[in-house]
Amino acid sequence: MAHSLSAKKRIRQNITRRSRNRGRKNRIRDLEKAFDQALLKADVDQAQLQFRKLSGYLDKIALTSTLHKNTVARKKSRAAKRLAQLQTS
Repeated sequence: MAHSLSAKKRIRQNITRRSRNRGRKNRIRDLEKAFDQALLKADVDQAQLQFRKLSGYLDKIALTSTLHKNTVARKKSRAAKRLAQLQTS
């Protein structure tokens, strides 16, 4: 257990940040699942809508330290590739 005041404060900050990051990552996971469901149904309009929601939220997350910007870019790129594949088929 921490003894100094600054160490105790760091523990409090870490708990807050951890819960915030978990919430953000869960939201990303939920948006990815919704996008996958639209792809499985082969619903182009719904897939485009879900892709816009996903990419917009990922852009927002890239500004924070929750996910690295390259991780966000990779996720967006893979999602766009899958959407394009659906649109051409």
